[in-house]
Amino acid sequence: MNETYDVVIVGGGAAGLSAALVLTRSRRRVAVVRGGPPRNAPAEHMHGFLSRDGMPPAELLRTGADEVAGYGGELIDDEVIGAEKDTVTGGFTVELASGRTLRARRVLIATGLRDELPQVPGVRERWGLDVLHCPYCHGYEVRDQPIAVLGGTDPGARARAVHVALLVPQWSADVILFANGLELSEQDRARLDARGVRVVEGEVSRLVVDGELRGVELADGRAIPRAAIFVTPAFVPNATLLRELGCDFDENGWVITDRFGRTSVPGVSAAGNVVDPSAQVIVAAGAGSAAAGMLNGDLVEEDTRILVDARV
Repeated sequence: MNETYDVVIVGGGAAGLSAALVLTRSRRRVAVVRGGPPRNAPAEHMHGFLSRDGMPPAELLRTGADEVAGYGGELIDDEVIGAEKDTVTGGFTVELASGRTLRARRVLIATGLRDELPQVPGVRERWGLDVLHCPYCHGYEVRDQPIAVLGGTDPGARARAVHVALLVPQWSADVILFANGLELSEQDRARLDARGVRVVEGEVSRLVVDGELRGVELADGRAIPRAAIFVTPAFVPNATLLRELGCDFDENGWVITDRFGRTSVPGVSAAGNVVDPSAQVIVAAGAGSAAAGMLNGDLVEEDTRILVDARV
């Protein structure tokens, strides 16, 4: 069965649902294809979202989905397995795992990213609980507790770990950076020392967990008590569809967009963490809203041209 929509949105997180809300209120026919669980599913609460501070992420998505449905948006629990642009009509074909085919005048990709976590036992098990990655999201909740920051040897680890370690003392005076193979420059050490951050050398063997995080154990057997740990995962965009559609990417592997989410392929937009790994929920929602306004304006221009041409 083929169905045509003004916009098909791939991804039902904050960016996708925010875009869908704007578009459905603009009386556009919209489908939102929701795939797997959102990136922040392990987190009990989200923070920094004005008027929604402390709300469970799942509650935000349920509320948003209900609002979109209330304006006539269609929510589809399925997986997109492919998308193509029709070079004749300029529209798009979106194939779902169930065998259903959607046709769209425009597509918005809001598929987010995945976090590649450090391969330290205990990290994945406590991810989103007391293993954290964003001080702005979770720092206040672990304030005045003994906090760890985990280093590492993967590319980019030094910059990310030092950056986080310099931030965390705003919430706690007891912060340790576990180097875990991280090579620190003299300047790094001076800056960390100035912020009161201690550096512990040596390989981290595991997190000590007993119902909750109790500490960090090193390969030499030392176990240092900690109540929370910030890690710096590698961020990998879920950008398969954007690549299939031929969008341009930068040298770091992130899709290139303008400030309204437009990619290099006409009719294809992207918003949220698939574009910006640093975007918190409120920022992703704003990006989805901005992209939706641009998409509706673009459709208005196309509708107007069709009407004008019909009168000639």
